[in-house]
Amino acid sequence: MKYTIISVPDMNDSFSRVVLGGTAYLLRFTWNDTAQRWMWGVYNSDRTPIIEGIRVVPSLPLNIFCGRPELPTGAFGVICEKESVGRQDFLNGTAQFVFIPPEE
Repeated sequence: MKYTIISVPDMNDSFSRVVLGGTAYLLRFTWNDTAQRWMWGVYNSDRTPIIEGIRVVPSLPLNIFCGRPELPTGAFGVICEKESVGRQDFLNGTAQFVFIPPEE
């Protein structure tokens, strides 16, 4: 299976620019310290939200219930053997945020 690993910055709230399927997107990663969980969203290049406020959980396509034509074709997810993703898990390599394009 081919997938793209997307780096999650060591920040509590950040935007990262990625190009998927030839289109530039901004991915927002937000750490909620009270709930002890990551939230995620996809924005266009003007920072207009396409989807936002999605809870980051391992081993589940994060955009499975988001049928938006503006999203890239494929699935976003987290590869992790833990039940939840902690604040340092992307930084220390315990978790990887990935984009999985459709099978060719």
